[in-house]
Amino acid sequence: MCNKTTSHSKPIPRLNLLSSLITLTLLPTLAIAAEEDRQQLPTIVVNAQKSNITEGTGSYTADSSNTSTKLDLSPRETPQNIKILTREYLDDTNITTFQELISNITGVYLNRTDERINPISRGFETNYYLFDGVPTAGYYANLDPDLTIYDRVEVIKGANGLMTGAGSPAMGLNLIRKRANAKELTGSLNVSIGSWNKYSSSVDLSFPINSDGSIRGRTVVKYQDEDSFMDKYHKMQETAYAVVDMDLTDSTYLSIAASYQNLQRDNIRWGAFPAYYTDGTRTHFDRSKIVTADWTYQDNKTTTFYVDFQQKLFNDASFNLKATYKDIKQGWALLNSYGWAIDKTTNLSSGPAWSLETNPYNQREQNIDAYFNLPFDISGLPQEIVTGFNYHQAKVVNPYFYSSRVSVGLIDYDSIYAIPYPESHRTKTQGILNETAQTAGYVAGKFTILEPLKVVIGTRLTNWKYEQEDGVGNREFKNQLTPYFGIVYELNQNHSLYASYTDIFNPQNYKDVNGKYLDPIIGKQYETGIKSGYFDGRLNTALSIFQIQQDNVAEALNNVFISNGDQAYHGVSGIKSKGVELEIDGEIIDNWNINFGIAHFEAKDPEGEKFNTQAARTTANLFSKYKWEKFSIGGGLSYRSKYYNGETAYGVLVQDAYFLANAMLGYDVDKNIKVQLNANNIFDKKYYESVSNGTYHYGTPRNATLSLKYHF
Repeated sequence: MCNKTTSHSKPIPRLNLLSSLITLTLLPTLAIAAEEDRQQLPTIVVNAQKSNITEGTGSYTADSSNTSTKLDLSPRETPQNIKILTREYLDDTNITTFQELISNITGVYLNRTDERINPISRGFETNYYLFDGVPTAGYYANLDPDLTIYDRVEVIKGANGLMTGAGSPAMGLNLIRKRANAKELTGSLNVSIGSWNKYSSSVDLSFPINSDGSIRGRTVVKYQDEDSFMDKYHKMQETAYAVVDMDLTDSTYLSIAASYQNLQRDNIRWGAFPAYYTDGTRTHFDRSKIVTADWTYQDNKTTTFYVDFQQKLFNDASFNLKATYKDIKQGWALLNSYGWAIDKTTNLSSGPAWSLETNPYNQREQNIDAYFNLPFDISGLPQEIVTGFNYHQAKVVNPYFYSSRVSVGLIDYDSIYAIPYPESHRTKTQGILNETAQTAGYVAGKFTILEPLKVVIGTRLTNWKYEQEDGVGNREFKNQLTPYFGIVYELNQNHSLYASYTDIFNPQNYKDVNGKYLDPIIGKQYETGIKSGYFDGRLNTALSIFQIQQDNVAEALNNVFISNGDQAYHGVSGIKSKGVELEIDGEIIDNWNINFGIAHFEAKDPEGEKFNTQAARTTANLFSKYKWEKFSIGGGLSYRSKYYNGETAYGVLVQDAYFLANAMLGYDVDKNIKVQLNANNIFDKKYYESVSNGTYHYGTPRNATLSLKYHF
């Protein structure tokens, strides 16, 4: 047995959908006259660097975002669909991890492989993320970071190539860290208990370091331990975060921070349930079953250091520098049945299972983003230019493997948990060192042409390179130009029309049948819509129509594998995705918050065949909360239309349309203590969270969490 060496239905018709969405978008106008006496939400301001903090505002929206262009734009000024998931929303819904977050974003399909996910948005995979506006590698989704240390998550639908360079024209996620923004001692203590022995506790303290509070500190520590609806599966997560924010002078700001996450998962999945017997009939596993062995595990340790510097120059111009360094250590032992069909007579898989152990696997990542922000006026109209440089490097520094893809023969699904580890093959081998590097320069500007007319324009020039120690797969792409153009026209004080264009290139790690990497995806996106803001920006709506085209998109070849056993792919050009999205976020009336989104897309290849059918074409998410005296009452619905995998030897695996219902009840014991109960999937809907190549994963059954928060 191996030992760890690490620490322990049908789619909604488009015309009906569009008319309904337009009606919903304009409905809030009717309520404006009744809201003249509403009071402004409280604002937290320590310095310019922290003016958009959502923590403590009680809001489901924010005043501005710079994720799409680094320009300081309000939601109405941003010529793309943007959604801001605030700290209040995350706390109310009890969304605590990255993968939980992904499954609650409208228009996004989780696309779970096992512990790994490859989210799909607007029909295409999402493979890049940002932290404090700095891009990082797509694999970070599989590390499933805890969200305790973040103030908010900004979601940009569609391409975000201006800020990320290489990536998918699907969606960008920007996770914004909490800052030390208190000039007196304040903090919170949280404890919770939930289904399947889920226990969690966390402490969050903010405090001044010097007498005038110009230097401030904050620490966040969290521990979580839980089992699962899947037998034997266990997860433990430790999170620590510390930050010191310094107003060195009236014009100089410096922030230094570090975070640590230790995520240990035992008896884990690698692959999914086979959906068919060899005679073509369907299998029916219990939701509690897991395809794994008792020696499997996956451990991840991530240490990150952050530096954030801002120097104000003249007339509100500033120089900004952000840098991060990540050290990621991983170890795992896995068992994969490859989803072979099962012989109904013998209960044996029709093909062999494989084991894989890797320990340790160490990757280091460096990111630097330096830019100037230059606001100015022309004829009394405000303008703004941002220009900067970005560097990203991800390097594998210790890729040791044990027993790479060792066959353990046919498996019996009744006794799979007891499969012994093939010790006789456990020999240490050297993996392949590799490095990915990206450098880029960019410039963007927001120009007010007339009082109601703004133009946002920019471009990025990127160099991307991948080098492997043995020279196999080395690739380099120079001077990749990524343009961005947007226009916003204010119809009146509440409504704006917008349109935008951008493109992106995306190097791929998929290989063809000969083991050669596919050429990069080239994509472009067109988007237009109407945005509205009500009640001084406390309620924002956006109705968007988009079209994305991609060339050389990787498509899996059914039952075709490379010589080493990996899935083989081929490139498909002319893939088009068209769709419509509606978002409503913020406060409808005093004490009534809403987070709502509905999205529909259709993606097809040049022959008119549906593309990425494992992603639901229509999705919707609603969560709303009303505060009444000491009570907070909330609830939500999630909808997914039918999705299915491609044709296999045994047929097409379909998940019909379904709804999931959630609820929240909170009670303020006093001004410092709050008790909250969250219940998810309250009608215990049984559904497939994902389907792929004749395999499936079950979604989580009904579950609940009771939490207690003490704030001082």
